[in-house]
Amino acid sequence: MKRLFLVTILVTAFFTVNAQTAPKTGPYIKFAEKSHEFPDIYEGDSVKYVFKFTNDGVAPLILSDVVTTCGCTTPKWTKDPVLPGGKGEIPVGFKSEGKMGIQNKVITILSNATNSPERITIRVNVLPKKGK
Repeated sequence: MKRLFLVTILVTAFFTVNAQTAPKTGPYIKFAEKSHEFPDIYEGDSVKYVFKFTNDGVAPLILSDVVTTCGCTTPKWTKDPVLPGGKGEIPVGFKSEGKMGIQNKVITILSNATNSPERITIRVNVLPKKGK
């Protein structure tokens, strides 16, 4: 009975660990960080952050589009295929003109990855312009 229990635990642990790793087919996008919080800024200020990712899959990763929730968030992205084990970047800018308070922006990454779409987020608190 002890052996059966031990075997069950080992098999469960094996499948749990393997379920959390990249699949063995196709590309797989893995971000170093999926969110970034900027320090407080003043209305009219702009901020930028670079999200870094790795292709943890076994085929070239191609980003087809990066979609934002508003025009105040401006992403760019790696256009060339990212080979397995290769790295890429998605620089994201935020313009605070006309914005006030806490801003949460979601950026959706569309690709040929097995875990597409992926989402990254930025957050910033926009304070009134100085002197107002």
